Amino acid sequence: MSTYVVGDIQGCYKGLKRLLAKVDFSPARDRLWCVGDLINRGPRSLETLRFLRDIDSSLSVVLGNHDLHFLAMHEGFAQNRTKDTLSQLLDANDCEELCEWLRQKPLAHFEKIETENGPEDFLMVHAGIAPNWSIKKTFSLATEVEIALRGSDYRTFLKSMYGDYPSCWHDSLDGQDRLRAITNYITRVRFCDELGNLNLQVKDGLSSTPEGFKPWYEYEKISDVTTILFGHWAALEGRTGKRRVVALDTGYVWGRKLTLMRLEDHKYYSISG
Repeated sequence: MSTYVVGDIQGCYKGLKRLLAKVDFSPARDRLWCVGDLINRGPRSLETLRFLRDIDSSLSVVLGNHDLHFLAMHEGFAQNRTKDTLSQLLDANDCEELCEWLRQKPLAHFEKIETENGPEDFLMVHAGIAPNWSIKKTFSLATEVEIALRGSDYRTFLKSMYGDYPSCWHDSLDGQDRLRAITNYITRVRFCDELGNLNLQVKDGLSSTPEGFKPWYEYEKISDVTTILFGHWAALEGRTGKRRVVALDTGYVWGRKLTLMRLEDHKYYSISG
């Protein structure tokens, strides 16, 4: 059995199937982890979600910002954006079932895997975490959003989800501001400062780092004991400079590569777009 973690799929169903065939992935034998942004921007979001739902017993998924955007669109709280490719999915006769399946997925996943070098802890999130969040705190805060998303009042969360405020985490935050801040760190962060102030406007690579800010992973402390797996930031091209902080979005939807890593030996596999 092997455990593979794949970068942002974004509705690129054919690419995903090609990559899984390359490693002879079998859901009866292997496991697949997905770092979020399962859908949108690529051409086949519907097939992607149906496939992942069908292998759910062999799957670990965390939600990304595009996945949450789809849920908000389905409820009428977000407009179709120029680059969105969700129409077929929204019109599907099983759209409601797929939304329900997505709403049950977490924002963070933690697991100990037996690797060739012994047991290793892995934390998977879509984008990142705030400075000084521990593993325990990350999961506690992620759970708050998951409870809101799975509860009977989930539409209130989806309606209030958008926005860049609050721009910094404080334990005293409450209500929808608190949930929005948690969501922004876990599913949208790229740059922040040492206090955790977010810059959510700059989406390019490190050459565009705003003054006074750094990539979020320059401040985290979790990777001292746990390997962090994330996607979201294609402009990094899979490079962080930190062995235990693994960037897996390599921009397949933009014509570059779709990448997965086998956790047991940290071996990478990729296909080109």
